Amino acid sequence: MKKTTIVIGQTAPITEELVKKYGFIITPFVIDWPEMDSLEGNNIFEKMRDAEKKGIKTVPKTSQPSIGICKKIFDDALKESESVVCIAISSQLSGAYNSAVQAKKMLNESDQSKVFVLDTFSTDVSESLIALKAGELAEEGVSGEEIFKEITEMSPNVHLFGILESPKWLEANGRLNHTLSVILSQMQKIGMRPILSVKDGLVKAANLKMQAKNTAQALFKHTEEVIKKPLEEGKICRVAISHADALEEAEKLKKMFEEKYPQVEVSFIALTGIVVGCHVGPGTLLISCSIEK
Repeated sequence: MKKTTIVIGQTAPITEELVKKYGFIITPFVIDWPEMDSLEGNNIFEKMRDAEKKGIKTVPKTSQPSIGICKKIFDDALKESESVVCIAISSQLSGAYNSAVQAKKMLNESDQSKVFVLDTFSTDVSESLIALKAGELAEEGVSGEEIFKEITEMSPNVHLFGILESPKWLEANGRLNHTLSVILSQMQKIGMRPILSVKDGLVKAANLKMQAKNTAQALFKHTEEVIKKPLEEGKICRVAISHADALEEAEKLKKMFEEKYPQVEVSFIALTGIVVGCHVGPGTLLISCSIEK
């Protein structure tokens, strides 16, 4: 029997290769967008661009997995492993964490003691980096309880930063008022690039980069400010990148790290998670960095 199974949400972008390597189980979210099947595109972001071209005003909405789905995932995982570690998007951004906690409470007392649910207080590639660490520990045969303790300590040292191509999608989803959306659009036109982050589980403005040539350069400079001192102190830094149909910018960002900081592992590049992606829209670039001792 397997020692520990790692459960992640569809909010956490990751490559198929890593999913297979570590046996991650992915909890699906519900997407509500009646027009989606009629739109052209190979992913949600291409479909969002097509919807814009066609003048479709609706936008995709997402909802968290049900308690029942979470419970079934836990039940199935416990048939094949001694324990389960579930890594969830920030409880401030989604009800997914609560669904997982409630599902755990529905298990019998013995099984409850084998399930550990982590509120990452973050999202997207930050969830993925935490999951990657958990997967590595599970592969080493570490118990679920010990994995949970380690990633709980790790979580505050995992940072997420992002730049939007356009704030209009956040406005369309009701996450940004029109006035602020216009201001952000004007700032971008004159070379000012607002950088967003997740702090205390909520999306907030982190910085403002002036005269950055592109989103990749702006994110590189900001992330560099975070990792430079830890690297000088001999700490280990790892990054992961996600993009909302902006692969070229993601590749540029990866290359910048490889050239200037070869000691920093760029774990992967993946398409932005669908839950975050539906809100931030096409063209968004996100990076997460973890700092370990």
